[in-house]
Amino acid sequence: MIALVPLAAVDPQAVEALLDRAFGQGRRARTAYRIRSGTDPVAELSFAALDADGALLGTIQCWPVELACDGGGVAPMVMVGPVAVEPDHQQEGIGRALMERMLEAAPGCPAKGCDALMLVGDPEYYGRFFGFTADRTAGWRLPGPFEPRRLLARGDKVPDCAGALGPRLRQAA
Repeated sequence: MIALVPLAAVDPQAVEALLDRAFGQGRRARTAYRIRSGTDPVAELSFAALDADGALLGTIQCWPVELACDGGGVAPMVMVGPVAVEPDHQQEGIGRALMERMLEAAPGCPAKGCDALMLVGDPEYYGRFFGFTADRTAGWRLPGPFEPRRLLARGDKVPDCAGALGPRLRQAA
């Protein structure tokens, strides 16, 4: 049995250690880190999975980002991920439970952009189970390399414009 708790209830060093184990020491060089650089996680959408003894098994973090549309305007969004699970506990449904909990929390989230979620991930998985698509992301530019088919979004407020995706440094609710 696992418990899903707000990420803020977990030691940040334990979270960083889990991310290193799940994704490796070079994880900070990924484009996703550039997209959310300088931001703090959206607390209302970031969770941890703990076992019965309180050991950290997994986390999901969500970040305030924005799309600066080429034609003008800036659309606030939330970047989902990373979803990290202890390597010895992968394939046990922990990552899926964390995603489901985050999606349950999104409609009531007071932060800007919670109605426009995006991520970089496997379209077969995130599309099939969670409704993320690349339908509106074809014109988006990221601050580093990425596979366009893996740039996915979900939500009524996802912008349908070409533009540059980057961190949203001011987190007004």
